[in-house]
Amino acid sequence: MKIFRSQLRQELTVMARNGEQLLLLVVVPVILLIFFSQTDFLTTESENKIDFLMPGILGLAVMSTAMVSLGIATGFERSYGVLKRLGTTPLGTRRLVLAKVAAICVIEIAQLVLLIFVGQLLGWNPNQINLAQVLVLLLVGTSCFAGIGLILAGRLRAEINLAAQNGLYLALLLLGGIFVSNDELPKTLGDVAQVLPSSLLSSLLRSSFNNNELVIADAIALGGWALSACALAVISFKWSD
Repeated sequence: MKIFRSQLRQELTVMARNGEQLLLLVVVPVILLIFFSQTDFLTTESENKIDFLMPGILGLAVMSTAMVSLGIATGFERSYGVLKRLGTTPLGTRRLVLAKVAAICVIEIAQLVLLIFVGQLLGWNPNQINLAQVLVLLLVGTSCFAGIGLILAGRLRAEINLAAQNGLYLALLLLGGIFVSNDELPKTLGDVAQVLPSSLLSSLLRSSFNNNELVIADAIALGGWALSACALAVISFKWSD
């Protein structure tokens, strides 16, 4: 536990030193929320666009922070030999993955608070938020996307990892029910989109914000994604190229 706490402290210190990146991670989702809720670019059946947008933007924030930001940073740490030195310590891959996921969760708490505050200013007024459920879903979603990001970062060269993270992010964004409902997609594409983690997280968050009953199959599927991704990240991670 002492080794884990030490690595977590190190991860948070490194993040704090990258102030510009932190600012982008926190501010960009807010800008997207404001822009799409106040324009006619988004077509949705909901009278209030922000009711549709808020859960998706939260899912987007989780995906960009836990998968893209973490994955790219870890890929370059690995390329520069930083992780190779860690590999000679008792830290181990499991504790490294857990420390990185825990550090990302700290950032996402700030994202959640800020997005909810801005959403309230923009007229977002959900029926009743099941906060505990939302926090659990964000934790599971974070584990899922962090696992995916670390799988790529732990196997690919830094430059290839950079392209792969951004390409996967774009695909999951377009098929994640974030800006376009899966019902609006062609049937085959919509069927595929429904089982992707970004779509599952957005859908489950919408249910939680409206205090609706969760679709158990979706919750199990997201949990399966998270367990599989984290397990594969631990098993397949290489400390150096």
